[in-house]
Amino acid sequence: MTRPDATDAFQKGFDTHLTRRILNYVRPYLPLVIGGVLLALLISLASPLFALIQRHAIDTYLSPLALSGNADRDLLRRGLTLTALAYMGLKVVEFALQYAFTLAIGYLGQNVLRDIRADVFSKLQRLPLSYFDQNPVGRLITRVTSDVDAINQFITGGLVSLIQSSFIIVVYVIIMLSVNWQLALISFTVLPVLFLATNYFRARLRDAFRETRTQQATVNSKLNENITGMLTVQLFGRERRSALDFNLSNRALLSANENSVKWFSLFMPVVAVLGQVAVALILYFAARQILGVDASGAIAGAITVGTLFAFVQLSQQLFQPIQDLADVFNNLQAAMASSERIFGVLDTEESITDKPDAKTLTNFEGSVDFRKVWFAYDQTVTADTPDTDDRWILRGIDLNIRPGESVALVGATGAGKTSVTALVSRFYDVQRGSVNVDGIDVKDLAQHDLRRHVGVVLQDVFLFAGTIESNLTLNNPAIPHERVVEACRYVGVHEYILSLEHGYQTEVRERGATLSTGQKQLLAFARALIQNPDILLVLDEATANVDTETELRIQQALTRVMQGRTSIIIAHRLSTIEHCDRIVVMRKGRIVEQGSHHQLLEKGGYYARLHRLQYAQADAAD
Repeated sequence: MTRPDATDAFQKGFDTHLTRRILNYVRPYLPLVIGGVLLALLISLASPLFALIQRHAIDTYLSPLALSGNADRDLLRRGLTLTALAYMGLKVVEFALQYAFTLAIGYLGQNVLRDIRADVFSKLQRLPLSYFDQNPVGRLITRVTSDVDAINQFITGGLVSLIQSSFIIVVYVIIMLSVNWQLALISFTVLPVLFLATNYFRARLRDAFRETRTQQATVNSKLNENITGMLTVQLFGRERRSALDFNLSNRALLSANENSVKWFSLFMPVVAVLGQVAVALILYFAARQILGVDASGAIAGAITVGTLFAFVQLSQQLFQPIQDLADVFNNLQAAMASSERIFGVLDTEESITDKPDAKTLTNFEGSVDFRKVWFAYDQTVTADTPDTDDRWILRGIDLNIRPGESVALVGATGAGKTSVTALVSRFYDVQRGSVNVDGIDVKDLAQHDLRRHVGVVLQDVFLFAGTIESNLTLNNPAIPHERVVEACRYVGVHEYILSLEHGYQTEVRERGATLSTGQKQLLAFARALIQNPDILLVLDEATANVDTETELRIQQALTRVMQGRTSIIIAHRLSTIEHCDRIVVMRKGRIVEQGSHHQLLEKGGYYARLHRLQYAQADAAD
């Protein structure tokens, strides 16, 4: 089973270098940033005004009304009406500011999200196949989805909240000190305790969320593998065993989530209780001043009821941004870990790149020349690695294929046949020697131009979700329908497509689940011909998974298609390559024989033994 990436649970502290790289994505949207900061400042200034308006209403209108029966009720009514209108007007202003702020930050986050995701996807398309050999698909999908989203949360819910919360705290502290500095200092006595409690619970919540992510990754991995391998699960009756195995992971995830809920359910009440302790202290000391009694029992200068009410409101509102800062640090840690993984992908060296003066194949002929080629998939193997090292796949290959010649590669599994075809398209670079097309080293050619001339049909055919025609044209609108039909007629799949309800517009499910192996293989042949009408045709075990009748149709089509085209064919069925101009026999990364089918049989060497063995097995099966 594929294990979840260990870095999924990693929590990285603040890193200035990574933060600068994240902010580089923010720089193009500087107007949104400036607008968001200004709006955050205005919201911070507006928030405490509500408590001050209420204080004014209580001290100016409600308290005189309660203390004096002779108060001018019409004046009080007008005053309270104006105060209420001012309160509602400020609410409307706050709503507009909050709406604009949410839009600005939302647009900022989504644009940054799009840019990072586009850069990662573009980078993945430029990386060599060796990178994908070493990195599971699920892990790379995580980089483009959840890791990018963590950076978005950091920008929208981290940096902006940090700025806004800091503004609000400063404004509230200044206003509380200006209204009554004694009550302000009394309410601030709770802040050190709140700070310690927040840090304590933040550490516990961080560990709990870390475990949750780890267990979630395990559940996702097992779910993916069981769905993908459902045929194997049902074929071997593993349903119950798989369910029990999944249940263990599922319960581990449940336990991790319950632990997160436990700490979060403690954190919120503790913050609320500390907030109420601050309110209780304010009420106690303010009540003594309202009654005109100081700590020694002497008469003191009384404060107003409105001031007391405002302080209760301000102290309660002061705790919210302080609590929000704890979430900011959690977002910060998650973003640092995610950004390190994302920039790890973006910083991956592109080992196969075009030279600044890369050439193009102007007059394509189709000659292929392998000159003393040594090759290994292991990236740690270099030109200086000893010849005796077991990691070498190809060992000193010398092979010249003339334009228009059809060459078949045969040999046991692991002989290096597929590696030869991969090097022609420059999916990998050789450690020693060179691979030349039309006399030019493939390293000197532009990759796009080279691959435009090379059509490859693989044994494992990949079909995209979409219609049959979109899979054949790869969504290239420049390819006319007539060309599609012509290619399908060549490979004998046209009649089958017409027999479908919607013909060429029939929907293909993921990976072509509704098509047989032979049908997918025929479509792959048609796609290669459509995309590359004048190609060097490379067929990698292309007829390995088709029945005899389908193979016969393919052979008839290929006999016409291969005329005048350089063709490299890999096949386990020796009967499929008997007509080739030349057969190259490979063994343990070396060429041991080459010649026509009849020449190699007359020679009585390795090919002849393979031929006798295969036909002996066929006779035994009959």
